[in-house]
Amino acid sequence: MTALLRCGERAVLAETAGLAEAMDLHARLAAARLPGVEELVPAARTVLIRFDPSRTSPDVLAAALDTLPAASGREVSGDLVEIPVTYDGADLAEVAELTGLTPAEVAARHAAAEYTVAFCGFSPGFGYLTGGDPALDVPRLATPRTKVPAGSVAIAEAFTGVYPRELPGGWRILGTTTAVLWDLDRDPPGLLVPGTRVRFG
Repeated sequence: MTALLRCGERAVLAETAGLAEAMDLHARLAAARLPGVEELVPAARTVLIRFDPSRTSPDVLAAALDTLPAASGREVSGDLVEIPVTYDGADLAEVAELTGLTPAEVAARHAAAEYTVAFCGFSPGFGYLTGGDPALDVPRLATPRTKVPAGSVAIAEAFTGVYPRELPGGWRILGTTTAVLWDLDRDPPGLLVPGTRVRFG
């Protein structure tokens, strides 16, 4: 059951039971291309639907949500982005200790998975990636760093992220990349947009 909340005159917020349901709803809405919908903004448990009020309404959207085809399983069909990584991160050894793996095994498991950008936030260009190896599910640092270098590839709980610029942060750094995550001269500026598939290597 999805709750739909009004957000001003041009948006509604669909609340779901959790991340998997939000990703599924975002994928189905993106595929449906409902008339009047101008933007979809997924998050961990919600999808914001921004619309043109001259073309549709909250009531019409609510009815459309009830008739969207149900997915037998969330199918990811976004573009594939490959991000080169050097597994030399400051927390690689500690992650290995926490997981009972060697640093080489941590790197191999991280690189073996195919990820999906669930949503973006925290900073322009920062995507929350899901689909990693459950063995690498580790907590955030007890004390966040005041500076995490741009290009740091890091993990926290079930997510992987890449810092688009130098930022404070508490995720555990596995490695570094030279990939440019945010470029205002690119369309769209963010390399990792919701639905994008990602591989590291």
